[in-house]
Amino acid sequence: MRRPQDLVIKPVVTEKSVNLAQQQNKYTFYVEKQATKIEIKKAIEDLFKVKVLAVNTAIVKGKNKRVGRYWGRTPDRKKAIVTLRPGDKIEIFEGML
Repeated sequence: MRRPQDLVIKPVVTEKSVNLAQQQNKYTFYVEKQATKIEIKKAIEDLFKVKVLAVNTAIVKGKNKRVGRYWGRTPDRKKAIVTLRPGDKIEIFEGML
């Protein structure tokens, strides 16, 4: 069993994700690529002491980057959009809302 701290990498703080948190009570996180929806749900509930209603995931493809004459690629990442029960909030987003 993996620890919740290992599954959730960091929150996604963009204009779109902050609007989702304000309007629809959905929070966005980058998670470990092999994590399942059930593992993500348990990790968020353990870390932030909230009740998760739904978890949607998406693989974000890496971008092609160029440094001088050399081409490379940023790694693919997995993003989880977590819907919380009405009334629940996650404190790390409160300063941005």
